[in-house]
Amino acid sequence: MVLQAPLQKKQPTITWEALPADFALPDQDHPVENIQQPLLAAGLIDALGAAGRIQPQMLIGSNFGLVANVNKKTVVKAPDWFYVPNVQPVASDVIRRSYTQNLEGEAIAVVMEFLSNEDNGELSVRTTPPYGKLYFYEQILAVPTYVTYDPYESILEVRRLQNKQYVPQEASENGHHWIAELELFLGIWSGERLCQTMNWLRWWDADGNMLHWSSEQASQERQRAEQERQRSNKLAAKLRELGLDPDEVA
Repeated sequence: MVLQAPLQKKQPTITWEALPADFALPDQDHPVENIQQPLLAAGLIDALGAAGRIQPQMLIGSNFGLVANVNKKTVVKAPDWFYVPNVQPVASDVIRRSYTQNLEGEAIAVVMEFLSNEDNGELSVRTTPPYGKLYFYEQILAVPTYVTYDPYESILEVRRLQNKQYVPQEASENGHHWIAELELFLGIWSGERLCQTMNWLRWWDADGNMLHWSSEQASQERQRAEQERQRSNKLAAKLRELGLDPDEVA
């Protein structure tokens, strides 16, 4: 079934204005839904960074306010994960507290929401304040790719914006979804990270190679170093058997 926002007789007036300094950001006083949400978002960012796929001009974050002015009122949604390919830099002494596309940089390219126990919250098409998330990303921000992941049922869905409506995308044979804006596949992987064994969201490149977390890369480096040490020790032992001094041979 294709979820889409109902057509309105009068389209909203959308402008791109800076977030007022005194604006209270959403969810700032509320805990996350469960322990998995921040871990999932952090794992996605970590793998991109470890693979050298995060560049200075990009903006990638989680639980961070995305801003639009709708009918002269400021509206902010804080998705679980998002990606913008190119943003304007801020001064070194400034901490970015929100993002307004078309004002501070390019349009938001990818948004992810990890489904909560709230009935249809992340798939809400409510067209009046407080706007539903799906409606906001589809009709207000026009985000090209909207990803939802249900950690309770391990269901990953990807929607692409086509003719101003989100259309569900089919997964590949191995259950991965192509995220064009990042030129990577996204899928579910079961395993352990940071002492948490669960179903994670992972990246794969176009050739099917998984992007490793920094901890996995460090582990692989330790294994390679240990293998090299063992190889050197075996070679030294063999040289001694032949009556040669390994240090002199080296």
